[in-house]
Amino acid sequence: MSAATQIKHERRIKVLLAKPGLDGHDQGAKIVARAMMDAGFEVIYTGLRQTPEAVARMSLEEDVDVIALSSMAGSHLPFCRKLKPLLEAGGLQDKLWIIGGNLPEQDHAALRDLGFKGIFPTGSKLDAIVDYIREQAK
Repeated sequence: MSAATQIKHERRIKVLLAKPGLDGHDQGAKIVARAMMDAGFEVIYTGLRQTPEAVARMSLEEDVDVIALSSMAGSHLPFCRKLKPLLEAGGLQDKLWIIGGNLPEQDHAALRDLGFKGIFPTGSKLDAIVDYIREQAK
């Protein structure tokens, strides 16, 4: 089997990219989604204004490897606090949880404590996000 054929048979990393709550800013999320697709990931973009329940349900139904949030509106901590128990109830605690967007430094420790291992503030490099997912996704 050639290397190209082998790559085709390998399972692609599957990412759910969600926009939480009332956040209406999705240009950055779309750019990140495109970078992930260009890197060979399968990306499910949820669109705007998702609830924690919807994110958990879609993550479970789609059997994703990565649950990614893009938050620009400042409601990331309350949203993640509601999302964590829903993901755990669905048995998704072994998936890679990441978040990007307008994430003040003082919130990073709380996000990590909630289970978000990858934190990518505004200005993060697309290659850094893609590389992190490649290294950390199971």
